Amino acid sequence: MAAILQVKPITDVPDHLRASAQPQDPNFYQNPYPFYAQQHAGHPAFFWEEYGHWCFADFKSVSALLRDKRLGRDILHVASREEIGLPEPKPHVADFDLTEKYSLLNLEAPAHTRLRTLVNRAFVSRQVEQLRPRIRQLANEMIDRFEGEPSVDLIKAFAAPIPAIVIAEMIGLPAEMAPQLLNWSNRMVTMYMYNVTRETELDANQAAADFMAYLREVVAERRKAPREDLLTHMLTTDRDGDVLSDDEVMSTAILLLNAGHEATVHTTGNGVKSILGSGLDPQGLFATPEQAEKTVEECLRFDAPLHLFTRYALMDMEFEGIPLRKGDVVGLMLGAANRDPARFAHADRFDPFRSDGANVSFGAGIHFCIGAPLARIELQEAMGVLFQRLPKLRIVEPPRYGNVYHFHGLEKLMVGWR
Repeated sequence: MAAILQVKPITDVPDHLRASAQPQDPNFYQNPYPFYAQQHAGHPAFFWEEYGHWCFADFKSVSALLRDKRLGRDILHVASREEIGLPEPKPHVADFDLTEKYSLLNLEAPAHTRLRTLVNRAFVSRQVEQLRPRIRQLANEMIDRFEGEPSVDLIKAFAAPIPAIVIAEMIGLPAEMAPQLLNWSNRMVTMYMYNVTRETELDANQAAADFMAYLREVVAERRKAPREDLLTHMLTTDRDGDVLSDDEVMSTAILLLNAGHEATVHTTGNGVKSILGSGLDPQGLFATPEQAEKTVEECLRFDAPLHLFTRYALMDMEFEGIPLRKGDVVGLMLGAANRDPARFAHADRFDPFRSDGANVSFGAGIHFCIGAPLARIELQEAMGVLFQRLPKLRIVEPPRYGNVYHFHGLEKLMVGWR
């Protein structure tokens, strides 16, 4: 399904509720916060011209709509393509669509409930807490590799490999596959960009096909020789005769691999940038487990890894005076909600000591990120080790965000430490 797109044009929108920002304009995606501030000051419920659908930017609305069962990531369980006006699937992205067919991100109850119940156990807090020593070990290993250099791209050398290796090992894939998994993942998430080209679609589809082919071999091998890993758990779990098919297992594994590192990579880069730009003592921000937790939550709030989460209206409805038709797309502005001045004091200030901390960066409701406990531990441990090992860490080149709105992460973060 990739990005959820508005199909039926929305008309008769009052001029004062219209807003315009080109998602692929560097002036916007390098710093979308002035646009968000403009909406907060005027109308946090607005019609985004370029996307052609309604968006909500305030914390209260976003938080409520994430939990609202009148909205969903899928709509074909309550409507036909003809009724909504959805076009037929594109043949040239069939492999990509197959990876999303059983994705937790796109399913609604009861299919979502069934699948999530079968995989949730591996991601509960008591399970992922056991991974702290491994995460610290990986962080130290990555720093050992580049500490002798004068500078390094922290995204490539530190932020990206750690969560990729952790999630790969959890699922039951070899750590040395992490670079290839990252390659497939990075090519696949381009399908969520604004105004995707056919060339991008073909490349993402090829990445999906290669990813599935690799997993089919691993699944076949694991059925012959089970192990103590998440892949085996998904293949063998039986709830009253209910078992997952190979396609369901592979789709879930791909989602966990892609989502399992994407947000953590972006939050690590964005967070290090925020911390180094704050003038605060980085080591002090991770001096205790309690402060490390608060620092990570503020990193997630201040510069979120995901800025726009879209859902369908599953029925005709109204929210905050905005009429929504069945099939209309609703944009939930996670990055904007986290900077809502009506919810946070000094919302545009990075303050890891704040008493009003909260964020919607991992979503809420049934689609709350299943990997959130793991991501939080990865961020606490990896950044804690980073600033402990390299107390003089500094940014040596102006950082730039990637052109993949609504994902919000740095392309590169060049740092030095001498």
